[in-house]
Amino acid sequence: MNIETLACFPDMQIDTAHGITGYREAGAMHLRTLPVVLLHGIGSGAASWVRQLDALGMKRRVIAWDAPGYGASTRVASEAPNAFDYAQALSAWLDVLDITRCVLVGHSLGAIVAGSLAADAPERVAGLLLISPAAGYGAASKELRESKRDARLTMLNELGPQGLARERCANMLSQHADESAREWVRWNMARIVPEGYAQATHLLANADLAADIARFHGRIAVAVGAEDTITPPAACERIAQAARVSLQVMPRAGHAGYVESPAAYTTLIDSFCQSIECHLKDGVPQ
Repeated sequence: MNIETLACFPDMQIDTAHGITGYREAGAMHLRTLPVVLLHGIGSGAASWVRQLDALGMKRRVIAWDAPGYGASTRVASEAPNAFDYAQALSAWLDVLDITRCVLVGHSLGAIVAGSLAADAPERVAGLLLISPAAGYGAASKELRESKRDARLTMLNELGPQGLARERCANMLSQHADESAREWVRWNMARIVPEGYAQATHLLANADLAADIARFHGRIAVAVGAEDTITPPAACERIAQAARVSLQVMPRAGHAGYVESPAAYTTLIDSFCQSIECHLKDGVPQ
């Protein structure tokens, strides 16, 4: 079902000041609603958002990127990048797409990139929705940062993308997920590019999401699956506190909740967008 639906949203590539960025898009004709930009996590890609592209594209422009080093997207220059490096690539991509203001939806590692752009270019971000956000280890000791980074790099080197997909899939979903959701997580994870994943482990080690979102004074929402064991509700509560909002807990969902419970997460995204649009005057600035 997901592969068949994905054919409706082909992989696209565009040249930017950063390099090539790959992405998938829906609803480009909707000009009177806020565009939504979907940012995936460390073991995923733009295709993972296919159900949101399908549903949300009925009423608004929806664009899911392949982060630098994923799919055909050009890697960031630094071998040990930070969140700002990725946020610059995101900004360059939005420039070429002529998106001056949007709702950013970041899942897991994608929340780190979203938070960095919101902190440094708040005028571009009408709203920030963080789903099962990874906090990053930037505020931790050097030893902890390096140990977390090295553990992921070792796993990548030992297992490769196919092995990661096989070994990590179960951790991404709750016990309620059906086999099609599990297969979709495996399919996306098996397609990661090792060099891009390695850079993303450095991003995770260097980032401090709480510090970034504390600098952003726009509209923020934070949500997590009730059964998320990777970024559990207790960890996401700290991010919500930094954002000065209440944490939304999604029932019967794990870390990749938008894959296993697509309708609930699509409603979450759309409701957040509508709440922002209700407060805008004189239309939506683009």
